[in-house]
Amino acid sequence: MAETINQWAVITIVLSGLALCVGVYLIKRGLREAHMRAMIVASTLATIFLVLYLTRLGLGYEKKYAGPEAWRTAYFVLLISHIILAAANLPLALGALWNAYRGLKAARTLDNIDLPAARGYFNKHRAWVRWTVPVWLYVAVTGWIIYLVLHSYGEVIKS
Repeated sequence: MAETINQWAVITIVLSGLALCVGVYLIKRGLREAHMRAMIVASTLATIFLVLYLTRLGLGYEKKYAGPEAWRTAYFVLLISHIILAAANLPLALGALWNAYRGLKAARTLDNIDLPAARGYFNKHRAWVRWTVPVWLYVAVTGWIIYLVLHSYGEVIKS
């Protein structure tokens, strides 16, 4: 069961990363409503991933690196940077979402985001996403790499 949960976790985080990229593309094209929907999908999928990942760990399913010794250091540098930035990504994403929510609430519609009451929140949202998007993408891509490495060179830890 934990193996299946792990596979669904991977699927959700891949889809989350793709939705994030689509959301960035859409906002650069000025498609605010489509951007908002893509980011809600990306955030929801990332949340589902987190629940699945923690469930998998709670079930005691974990893999350790058992690959070539020459790759060990590179793997652990990647893993450590992934873990640190994954932990940082949650508050970054929450800050970005919070400011977008507050801005939308103040604007009442996406057509009114230039209202003075909303503009400050959307400016803060932009400031947060300048950090959030690259961190989120790094965490997603390194997570995919770690999964592939452990799929090929991992041993299940018996707990």
